[in-house]
Amino acid sequence: MTIPTIAEAASLIAARKLSPVELTQACLDRMQRMDGALHAFILPTQERALADARAAEAAIMKDGPRGKLHGIPMGLKDIVDTAGIPTTCQSRLLAGNVPTTDAACARSLAAAGTVLMGKLTTHEFADGGPSFDLPAPPARNPWNPDHFTAGSSSGTGAAVASGMILCGIGTDTGGSIRGPAALCGIAGIKPTYGLVSRAGVAPAAYSLDTIGPMAWTAEDCAIMLQALAGYDPADPASADRLVPDFSALLGTGLKGVRIGVLRHFHETDSPVSPAVQAGIDNAVAVFQAMGAVISDVTVSPMQDWHACGSLISMTERAAAYEEWARTRLGEFSERVQRRLMLGAMVSGVDYVQAVRRRRELRAELRVAMAELDVVLTAAAFGEAPKMDAIPRWDVFDRPSITIPFNVAGYPAMSVCSGFGPNGLPVSLQIVGKPFQEATVFQVADAFEKETGFRARRPAMVGEA
Repeated sequence: MTIPTIAEAASLIAARKLSPVELTQACLDRMQRMDGALHAFILPTQERALADARAAEAAIMKDGPRGKLHGIPMGLKDIVDTAGIPTTCQSRLLAGNVPTTDAACARSLAAAGTVLMGKLTTHEFADGGPSFDLPAPPARNPWNPDHFTAGSSSGTGAAVASGMILCGIGTDTGGSIRGPAALCGIAGIKPTYGLVSRAGVAPAAYSLDTIGPMAWTAEDCAIMLQALAGYDPADPASADRLVPDFSALLGTGLKGVRIGVLRHFHETDSPVSPAVQAGIDNAVAVFQAMGAVISDVTVSPMQDWHACGSLISMTERAAAYEEWARTRLGEFSERVQRRLMLGAMVSGVDYVQAVRRRRELRAELRVAMAELDVVLTAAAFGEAPKMDAIPRWDVFDRPSITIPFNVAGYPAMSVCSGFGPNGLPVSLQIVGKPFQEATVFQVADAFEKETGFRARRPAMVGEA
């Protein structure tokens, strides 16, 4: 079976031309064939998947689909609590942990009628990978399994790109949705901070953490976000506001849309590879041809954003796992041990200064985007590196091009913008104003449909 998008599958299911059981079995067959090489799943749930698919099929035959996610195979990153199903956060510290309740995002997707295919590989507590000293191996890139997926939503990126699932949950504290989306050539959005409940999801850095969708297309991410967004009093950061129609602007064109290019981020602050630069240049040309208004925009150097965000992230992670770091430090992976120890050494003065600096940077971006709808930059610096080429202190190897928008709390999305000389994907980052995800989807969807990149899957999938 050719891998459909969520939108395509939903249309076929509604017309009773595709059975959720048939779709799920096709995904399980791909899992059986490919996951031994990719390690995208920490725990496949085949029996649960088939039971969910049969239940969806019966309900659809009786009353029709309850929405576009009804009968759609998906996966949950293994830091998301699942009732009765182990949630280990890829850590020895949580071996045998079986939650009694679902996380809010898991409940929302179940209520939409999705099919749970399993728990997806992550870096330990969403930090510090790829690590080879953990209970399960790290995920690998389906475009070339010798290469990295980025993290920490590594299994989600690999599983979506290979078609083992049609969509999955990612979490993003400094780029953990957009990084794997970029290196695996899929779509992934970090929503506005507070838009999606984090209740029942293991914390990383509480003032930066977000939950969001990863799928093959921007349209599919919009469909998924529709089910995930909404106020939840169980999350203290949850935004109490009406949820808009995230698909409302799809297909409306880009005439008059105001797009700023954060050129200095990817050209001078930390220059990207020629393939990434070509993808951005092509995107700008595509947007201009579609009637968008393009201008350059400048904010503080990317290094300033990175210094602020990485210090906040490191300190808040150390606080979240402070007790275990004191009493069970040796049970963490080596990478996470080092990061927790470093975070514990940050002074209160330094943390407060970083929080103060974040307010300044956020205000600066608000002013810079006042007359714009979105801004563009790269989502990753190049094609996926090899698995054994990731520095131990990769967080300091070069500034992050994704963390600025965690610092700001703005929605930011990665979409494939082409392929590099090694045949691996390169990607573009589209950033919107707070709670303006519909505009981000409008721009991303228009780009995907104007270019041909969504027609190409990894060779190991065995489909064009």
